[in-house]
Amino acid sequence: MSRTGKEPIKIPEGVEVNIDGSYIAVKGPHGELDHTIPFGIEVEKESDQILVKRMSESKRHRSLHGLTRTLIANMVHGVKNKFYRNLEIVGVGYRATMQGDNKLSLNIGFSHPVIFEVEDNLEVEVPSANKIVVSGIDKQQVGNYAARIRRVSPPEPYKGKGIRYENEHVRSKVGKAGK
Repeated sequence: MSRTGKEPIKIPEGVEVNIDGSYIAVKGPHGELDHTIPFGIEVEKESDQILVKRMSESKRHRSLHGLTRTLIANMVHGVKNKFYRNLEIVGVGYRATMQGDNKLSLNIGFSHPVIFEVEDNLEVEVPSANKIVVSGIDKQQVGNYAARIRRVSPPEPYKGKGIRYENEHVRSKVGKAGK
């Protein structure tokens, strides 16, 4: 039995969960998310918790059991508390700014600024010139958007310049050895 899959999901106050066959909708103070439950997985709501069960012991159902439980738990957490990804920009002259409410502009050593449109259901803040905070209710969407920003200029191993996640350790290499 999946250790992750058999744990019940606690429903906090202020969060509504509606299960309709193979469809689950979670509504909370920050927004609403929905998910289609795969065939072979059953989701039940009992008072203040959600239980995820599988129909058989097939490999497919075993693999989907823990995954489905984790996705539902992330939905419940996201509508209640939101998810955050913090990015740091390291490099001389590298900086980020917001253009209006929905455009992130990055000056990171290219001949032109790199501009990102802020997606729906996401919030992007730039508290200082070298910090970016991406937040939202969908964990996958927040992570993908932060990864796309980081991919523009990943940290390089010699000087450490580039965009990195907060508290990410970048292994540094030794440069050329002189004679």
